[in-house]
Amino acid sequence: MRLKIQKLESTARQLEPTSEKRNEWNKSIQSYTDAFLDAIEDAKGYEYSTRQGKGMLDISFGDEQKSLEDLLAIIKKEVDAEGINPASGGHLGYIPGGGVFPTAMGDFLAAVTNRYAGIFFANPGAVRMENQLIRWMCDLIGYPKTALGNLASGGSIANLIAIVTARDFMKIKAKEVERAVIYSTQQVHHCIQKAIRIAGLAEASIRLVPMDARFRMDGAALQKMIEQDKADGLNPFLIVASAGTTDTGSVDPLEQIAQIAKKHELWYHVDAAYGGFFLLADVENSDGSTLKEIFRGVEQSDSLAIDPHKGLFLSYGLGAVLIKNVDAQVQSHYFRANYMQDTFDAKEEHSPADLSPELTKHFRGMRMWLPLQLFGLKPFKAALEEKIWLCRYFYEEVQKIGFEVGPFPELSVAIYRYLPKRGDANEFNRKLVEWVQKDGRIFISSTSLEGDFWIRIAILSFRTHLRQIDLFLEILKMGVQILNDES
Repeated sequence: MRLKIQKLESTARQLEPTSEKRNEWNKSIQSYTDAFLDAIEDAKGYEYSTRQGKGMLDISFGDEQKSLEDLLAIIKKEVDAEGINPASGGHLGYIPGGGVFPTAMGDFLAAVTNRYAGIFFANPGAVRMENQLIRWMCDLIGYPKTALGNLASGGSIANLIAIVTARDFMKIKAKEVERAVIYSTQQVHHCIQKAIRIAGLAEASIRLVPMDARFRMDGAALQKMIEQDKADGLNPFLIVASAGTTDTGSVDPLEQIAQIAKKHELWYHVDAAYGGFFLLADVENSDGSTLKEIFRGVEQSDSLAIDPHKGLFLSYGLGAVLIKNVDAQVQSHYFRANYMQDTFDAKEEHSPADLSPELTKHFRGMRMWLPLQLFGLKPFKAALEEKIWLCRYFYEEVQKIGFEVGPFPELSVAIYRYLPKRGDANEFNRKLVEWVQKDGRIFISSTSLEGDFWIRIAILSFRTHLRQIDLFLEILKMGVQILNDES
């Protein structure tokens, strides 16, 4: 048996490359990433292709080894040469992700050391780092020092954690779900609807509260709906407001909603996955008000989702949920397994595994902590303010070339559409989006509001500057001219 084990060991040790091999691989990876970043300024936002990565299907998994050079060539051709380029400053569709370089450095350190950040006993320093980051975000929102939360993979899991916590704290049992009522608007992010279903609340009454002309929740309508539902013997328990919707960037009247939630004793959750970090920005409006004023009342919420991989320009895979009532969060998510009895006595910090569905989890905190420490907050604040002003600039300039616009942008998302003299406006704008995407220098996306097709611009990439916005305006001019000539 010893000989058999020793023979297997000699092969298994191939998983521990030598220092020379690591250096060789590191140089190849650095060369690849340096070439990618050195060309990013002029890289397309979208690469149209009919191949759609089908070459990946030819790469099998087997016993034979492959060279890193060959694998990087495959990645370059099949992964990095098609579709949306989220690292590009020309990515103006959906809600752009980030990708500041120290994010990758943090992930590299976390992956190589393979620290486990799920339980305080396993790595006190890693857990303290993550909880410190969460407390910093709580302070930004205006939550008390006793609040906490969890670093999740993104807004979807962050919102799910909050909704499950609200469900349990508000004592919504399975037999009572049909009487339970949840309030949001048509503009709430679709991950909220998914979270409601996953949380076992699909049979609850989902009330879509009417909105004003700026696509914000109508507080007076919300008040009436809650009163009516109570009169009908139902059990209102949750309000979900938005601080930066995906379609239009709108911010619901957070303070008014907070007062209504308090009056009726409902759990108040805010989805600020996109908009939350704009609290760092110091921007004054033309009427003398400040950007921060639209967030007034957010500090009165019971829970909030916020995505560092959006407003802090970090790479995909980092969202956060912030919750005031940590005990309620623990009650919904903890479990005590016998084999983990050695970890039970750690009391100095809450373990992330007790605050989320995850036990095994990526050490996400490093990818956030390192950039914030290396850069400091100043460039993040400047970048956020720049995105606000770029969106306002675009909003003014696009009207000069004949586009109709939606509401004045509260954050860094705006909607616009061209009204042709002939033909169907929805079809014209659909073709315009396709034309821009095939051009590829800038990537944009669209949405439909009340039956009308609108084009969106979402300015949040830290690499998006005045150059990209001016280029996009020129592309729009060209596309409109070509489509008008064709009609």
